[in-house]
Amino acid sequence: RSLRGYESFTSVAATAEATTMEDHSVDFVAAGQAFHWFEPGRARTEFIRILRPGGWTVLVWNTRRGQGKRALFLQAYERLLDTYGTDYGEVGHGRHGSQEEVRAFFAPSPFEAATFDNRQVLDLCGLKGRLLSSSYVPAEGEPNSAEMLRDLERTFHEHQENGAVTIEYDTRVYYGRLW
Repeated sequence: RSLRGYESFTSVAATAEATTMEDHSVDFVAAGQAFHWFEPGRARTEFIRILRPGGWTVLVWNTRRGQGKRALFLQAYERLLDTYGTDYGEVGHGRHGSQEEVRAFFAPSPFEAATFDNRQVLDLCGLKGRLLSSSYVPAEGEPNSAEMLRDLERTFHEHQENGAVTIEYDTRVYYGRLW
């Protein structure tokens, strides 16, 4: 909905392995955080099929930092995810996007990597939205959801500064041309 005003934007209800897009129809394929849902070999084949010659593939992960000034909040947030996450141990933060996975996905094609500082400054509503956007936590109304949201609110109030908390990330970007 947010992008519907852009003529060049097209949204497709499909998977990374079967995009339904035409052969050689895109210049750029990007995946952020969702790579853990892909079957990498089939997704790679599909990306090669839809990319125009010379097209780029970009994989992006935000890895939360657990050190520094905001470490106590981030540690409390991790405990909340460990406690209430439905499958956090399998798909959650820091569990995917290893150099080995990336290397295997791009192989035999070369790729480049870059890391950037990133952060989210969130009020309570934003933090709740951030939490509920994660696939590995119970959605509102599901078992443990109400308790999780109460714990989130308590955690926020214990660690907020001036009505906000900050989640600091290392944003890791891997990019290359597949062949």
